[in-house]
Amino acid sequence: MAFGGGLDDKTEVMSEINMTPLVDVMLVLLIIFIITVPVITHSVKVDLPRADNTPTELKPDTIALAVTDNGVIHWNETLVTLEELELKLQAAAQQQPQPEIHLRGARTVAYEHVAQVMAAVQRAGIAKLGFVTEPSN
Repeated sequence: MAFGGGLDDKTEVMSEINMTPLVDVMLVLLIIFIITVPVITHSVKVDLPRADNTPTELKPDTIALAVTDNGVIHWNETLVTLEELELKLQAAAQQQPQPEIHLRGARTVAYEHVAQVMAAVQRAGIAKLGFVTEPSN
């Protein structure tokens, strides 16, 4: 009666799987999961501040400046002189947020008149100046 498992006979193939290493690996993995799961689910209770997610955008006003053919300046369709324009621009520059200036120049106006308005806007310290044009057909 031999307990050797039949290794003496060279013709027989061993048909059994050794389960001991597989059981050892499974036990090690089980121990690792048992140790790490409470650490993962553990959290500290903190009373967090509440905030709403509505944006508070203040849209700046838009001031439309127009320079006609003969150099006349219009502030939102109101006729103004260059001195009045500078005073109004200085007052507008103090607003928070600063208004946007949309400048329209007539097609045949002398560049000097448009340049004077641009210089007045720059002297007042207004950061946003845009030119309004009509698309060509």
